[in-house]
Amino acid sequence: MGKLDGKCVIVTGASRGIGAEIARLFAAEGGKVVCAARTLHEGEHPMEGSLDKTVGDIRAGGGEATGVAVNISELAECEKLVEAARAAYGPIDVLVNNAALTYFIPIKDYPLSRWMRSWSVNFHAPFILSQLVLKDMIERKSGAIVNISSGAAIGPGRGPYGATPMGAGGTCYGAEKAALERFTQGLANEVQQYGISVTCVSPSQVVPTPGTVHHNLVTGLDDPRGERPELMAKSALLLATEPVEKITGRVTYSQQILKEYGWINEAKGLGVEPGWRGSGYSQI
Repeated sequence: MGKLDGKCVIVTGASRGIGAEIARLFAAEGGKVVCAARTLHEGEHPMEGSLDKTVGDIRAGGGEATGVAVNISELAECEKLVEAARAAYGPIDVLVNNAALTYFIPIKDYPLSRWMRSWSVNFHAPFILSQLVLKDMIERKSGAIVNISSGAAIGPGRGPYGATPMGAGGTCYGAEKAALERFTQGLANEVQQYGISVTCVSPSQVVPTPGTVHHNLVTGLDDPRGERPELMAKSALLLATEPVEKITGRVTYSQQILKEYGWINEAKGLGVEPGWRGSGYSQI
């Protein structure tokens, strides 16, 4: 018996990286996974990874999945995704808001068009998709929404600052993730009465993915300083399957929650090591 047997799951940003890993694990646990991203075929994006690859991997392993190519920065495309998921597998049981768009640009230079598009993908889409799937979840009084955040939600604290700003260019992305964490707890408070859990998890360490390699956050996919993507997938699975009363409203870090529940023995990084303090919403 899998933890998600027969459940309809939507995972955004499932063409590569953390999203692809979540989709594969959720399918291995019996979920019927709708993989969403912009890249349908390999070669359509400069980075390696596609919906064809993720869905192919799942089906090769005996799982059930379908790919839906969508641009979730647009309302109509979010509606298209949820309608396609219902048509494929029925009412939505689990939504994983993983897709992210990152530009490392200082605020003084940030193009307005990129700012608006970034917020559309990283914050507005989780709101829109959550609202759409809640129609199914409220009716059946069950469901789980898992939001994927980032350590970027933790701000630099008050000044004075050094001559060279730390994390320069990440203000927009960090603000979006901090907002997503606050949104998580607010929505969790609103929908607990319907038996629905809403949670949020960030990596305890930078996860080597095509995206983090592109932004020079890690040296490569085998960077030993990084966190294996399967740890984020396992933490998302834990949050999606634990009872509502135990988990809803939890904003946490991957290795922190996995160690707490006994899914791993050793842990390090954000949420685990002393001296790290969250933004206020990145606390237990």
